[in-house]
Amino acid sequence: MAMMVVFVLLAIADILSVGADAHVDSRPVYNDLPIPVTPLMSFSENGLIGSEQFKHISREVKKGETLSGIFTEVGLSQSLLLEIAHFNEDSRLLTKVMPGNTIDFKLNHSGELTRLAYQVSEFKTLFIHYDMGQISTEIITQDQQVRLVSTQGVINHSVFSAGKKAGLSDKMIMDLANIFSWDIDFVLEIRAGDQFSLIYEKVYKEGEFLTDGRILAASFTNQDRHFEAVLYDDGENDPQYYAPNGRSMKKAFLRAPLNFSYISSNFNPKRLHPVTKRVKAHRGIDYSAPTGTPVYAAGAGKVIRSAYNKYNGHHVFIQHPNGIVTKYLHFTKRAVKQGQRVKQKQTIGYVGATGLATGPHLHYEFIYNGVHRNPRTVDLPKAEPLAKNKMADFQDYARPILGQLHNINNGLIAHIE
Repeated sequence: MAMMVVFVLLAIADILSVGADAHVDSRPVYNDLPIPVTPLMSFSENGLIGSEQFKHISREVKKGETLSGIFTEVGLSQSLLLEIAHFNEDSRLLTKVMPGNTIDFKLNHSGELTRLAYQVSEFKTLFIHYDMGQISTEIITQDQQVRLVSTQGVINHSVFSAGKKAGLSDKMIMDLANIFSWDIDFVLEIRAGDQFSLIYEKVYKEGEFLTDGRILAASFTNQDRHFEAVLYDDGENDPQYYAPNGRSMKKAFLRAPLNFSYISSNFNPKRLHPVTKRVKAHRGIDYSAPTGTPVYAAGAGKVIRSAYNKYNGHHVFIQHPNGIVTKYLHFTKRAVKQGQRVKQKQTIGYVGATGLATGPHLHYEFIYNGVHRNPRTVDLPKAEPLAKNKMADFQDYARPILGQLHNINNGLIAHIE
């Protein structure tokens, strides 16, 4: 009996010693036997919907791909695609997939969709949740930080080298040139000592630089001519660049109908033709450029000729309003048909060397009321100016940013002097 008492006391001591190091469940005991305690477990801990049971597929949309094809490749049905795409306005964004954007699929262990994420833009993602046949959507917008920066430069050799020295990307240099391309010939008229300045946006995402934004204001001094432009949104049209007096920087015609590498022949009425070796009026400009360089319509109009002959090669003539015709010769390939209407900067063909040509180039002519005019110097019809009822608001907006631009220019002049 004494031995039995000692045994019980030792057992109680063991239990107490365990309790000192571990949690002891204090649930009531029935029938002198503890009910087995099953700790509460999440589904993932039970292995039912654990992260290891999901499959993630990320796809970047390639050029020419369709949403239907991507769904098939992932193993999802077309009926599901239709159900999702027509669920609401948010989900319809999925039908506008663009090359370069990303679609992420999350599938369960049975290969069924549970979530889809579509990168609508750099700062906006569409989430589509699919749970037991029920669809829900949400759009998450990430904050972007826009910082205004300014820079300026003096041209010694070229706009590109000066722009690079000023810290501009290739895109920003082209954006700057495009603003003033209706007033300045950036190949033939640029001179050493020309100056530029600009105020533009730099866009950051989560503190990391993402991309350049818009040029808000810019100036360009070309020889003895000075131009200024301000980006302004009148609330009715897309934002456009205007001179300080409200004149649109755009005109009805481009000075040059392509992004050319250099011009091999300037306008010269007494020119020795390179093939026939005879003096022949060269009533236009030759833009030398690599084969395949896109050529744009200099202005909006109607294609009155799109054909081939042994002299002009593949060529396109466009009739514009106010008695103006532009001609484009020696294409390697035409991109428009006779009778077709075209917009300014629409691609109408590609540089080549067809017809009477010594090498790949575009021959461009500008004809006004039947008379050939030098496309570099002819007065171009102007675009519509800013509406009078917008001028007061424009000037209130433009005054401070132009003031900043003038300060930059004054500092640049002082530095040069």
